[in-house]
Parts: sequence; structure tokens; C-alpha cells
Amino acid sequence: MGDLSIKIKIADREYPMRVAESDVNKVQKVAELINNQINDYRSKYRCDDRQDLLAMVVFDALMNQVESHEYESTIDQKVSFLNELLDNNL
Repeated sequence: MGDLSIKIKIADREYPMRVAESDVNKVQKVAELINNQINDYRSKYRCDDRQDLLAMVVFDALMNQVESHEYESTIDQKVSFLNELLDNNL
């Protein structure tokens, strides 16, 4: 499987990309999710500035990533604590 040349459209602008054949559907899905979120923000905040809309999408995505990382970190800490308890009591 080789790379394919595709075009994705984000915020009414086309971007040419070379992606692995196995990633084409994933890349298209991500572009669709971005566009859906842009459209949600556009209607919710009555904003048409492409840069503002893209900034909001990026901010939201990174906030979710940070929150997910913090959640995973908390779980890791709890698992480590439980492992220590088990090690000390066995």
C-alpha cells in the first residue's frame, strides 16, 4: 500500500495531502469532524471569520486532549497506588 494524493476541504478551503492508503478514511473523517464543529460554532456564535472559527476548534480539541491526559494520569496514579497496596500486603 502506497501513499495517495487526496484533497480535503476544511473551512471552505481545499488542502492537498499525501496520505497512506490505509489512512484515507480516517483523514476524511477528521476533516468532516472539523467542518461540523466549525459549522456548529458558526451558527452558535454567528461568526463567519474563518480564522476565529478555526482557532475555536483548535482550542476545543486541545482542551479535550489535556482533560483526557489528566484523566489518564489520575487513573495511572490510582493503579500504581493499588499495586503498592497489593505488593505490601501479599
